[in-house]
Amino acid sequence: MINQPIDPFFRRLFIVVGMVIAIYLLYLMLPVITPFVVAFVLAYLFNPLVRRLSKYLKRWVAIIIVYSTITLGMALLLWWLIPTLWYQLQAAWEYLPKVLSWYNQVVREWFVSNTPMRLPRLESKEFSDTLVDYMQTNYKFSDASTLMSQVIASSMIFINNAGLIVLVPILTFYFLFNWDKRLHTWKMALPAPYCERIIHIAQECDRALMAFIKGQLLVMVLLGVIYAVQLQLIGLELGLIIGMVAGIASFVPYLGFGIGFIAAIIACLFQFGLDWTYLALVVGAFLVGQAAEGYVLQPLLLGDKIGLSPLWVIFAVLAGASLLGFVGMLIALPVSAVLNVLFRHLYAYYRSTDFYKGRKQLLLFPKK
Repeated sequence: MINQPIDPFFRRLFIVVGMVIAIYLLYLMLPVITPFVVAFVLAYLFNPLVRRLSKYLKRWVAIIIVYSTITLGMALLLWWLIPTLWYQLQAAWEYLPKVLSWYNQVVREWFVSNTPMRLPRLESKEFSDTLVDYMQTNYKFSDASTLMSQVIASSMIFINNAGLIVLVPILTFYFLFNWDKRLHTWKMALPAPYCERIIHIAQECDRALMAFIKGQLLVMVLLGVIYAVQLQLIGLELGLIIGMVAGIASFVPYLGFGIGFIAAIIACLFQFGLDWTYLALVVGAFLVGQAAEGYVLQPLLLGDKIGLSPLWVIFAVLAGASLLGFVGMLIALPVSAVLNVLFRHLYAYYRSTDFYKGRKQLLLFPKK
């Protein structure tokens, strides 16, 4: 029997169809894959701590100690944070009458005096009625049965999400427990001629990524403390929550400053009115925070971990937001740190080629 070779066209078509089917299946399984991805990222972040402790203890004991320490730290943080945030949120809710009064007396009057527009006057009761009408119109709470069905559907979604949240620590434990074995398996699967080079590049990416993540987390915490302390000293009632949000949002460049600055100015106007002294103090607080971030925190804690200019940083954040939305903004800089390492190695390889050195040229216009 003669073996007939497969036509290259059908071979490529088979590969393309297989890739499309695989991508479609991954898309359908995205809710299942997501907790595994989250668990892998958490295991990657916790592995250095577990590795250090496992030198003196069994690995599973080290994992439990890391879990217990993180859980205790989060519990203490929430124990201190929740009452404070509750007070801040109550203060924010009490600002609603002030917001409506400012709108009616300042914004509406300015439009009436300077433009032909006639904005409606808002009152607290009318605002509540409008909110109820909006909920009934958009969420169709026309009767009790519809309301109950909506509540049950929301409850099922919450239960599913809660199940996935509970699953993440379990998956993280198994990832951490067999981390070194998996790394060894992946290492043995690499092609022998390129194994050393691939491991060297992977280690360099790992160092850049871990240094960036650790430094960025410290910058977020310290910057949030700087903003919150300054706003509290100024006397801004919402200073704590605004400062914390600004510090957390600083993971995305310029986002934390923008959100915190706008929120602090609005809160200052509602609390103190058009008082230029307090406005200047708020502006000065954020200028101090930006100076501390740019000249102290980032140089000391981050240094040149990414190696990208501010223009490329802004481009990376905008590109990540365009591709994956808010998640893309969060992962834009860590991914850029890895891509920067890969690009440097690719550029070094390019400069070592005969094409770069002029020994071999690409004939774009061959002689006839």
